[in-house]
Amino acid sequence: MNTETSEEIMFEIKDTLVSLDLAEQFFCCDLDACKGQCCIDGDAGAPVTPQEVERIKEVLPAIWDDMLPRARQEVETNGVAYIDEEGDLVTTIIDGANCAFTCYDKGGMCLCAIEKACRQGKIDFLKPASCHLYPLRLTEYAKFTAVNYHRWKICKPAEALGRKLGIRLYQFLKGPLVARFGQEWYDELALACETYLNSDLSIENS
Repeated sequence: MNTETSEEIMFEIKDTLVSLDLAEQFFCCDLDACKGQCCIDGDAGAPVTPQEVERIKEVLPAIWDDMLPRARQEVETNGVAYIDEEGDLVTTIIDGANCAFTCYDKGGMCLCAIEKACRQGKIDFLKPASCHLYPLRLTEYAKFTAVNYHRWKICKPAEALGRKLGIRLYQFLKGPLVARFGQEWYDELALACETYLNSDLSIENS
């Protein structure tokens, strides 16, 4: 269903409030264009839970050789995560920007060493949920979780590719959303998005 807030209409799905961007925005990651820049461009690490910190510690031996020497040194000295200026627990970074768990493929493309090891069958932990869900950001409140699209210039190629292929943000992130919120929640979201896009409220039909 939809709920009216002081700023905009949002989707109310169980105990979450979801931005209309998930329905309106076209999106499909274009790694050939962006080179995985979201892993190395920023002023803090990726948000993680204490449980995810423990999982990263557990898989370190499997990803150690893929990490940059500078990253290995930083992790040995300061650990796999830290508390940032906003008080959030985030992954360790190097040089004030790069995630410590970034590795590089041919052509300078950035990859996640954790995800690489998982896809190779070495570990069963894909990566932190915040990375899996990106470009969505979750904000936890007392009574609900807000689900919002993080707009960033480096994702312009993804928006362009998504429009070309006709893939909406909620469709592109089906797997991560199901993993985080469950299939029933996602089915309700998909129905809400489809209903909205076919309604007079949609910006495409206004």
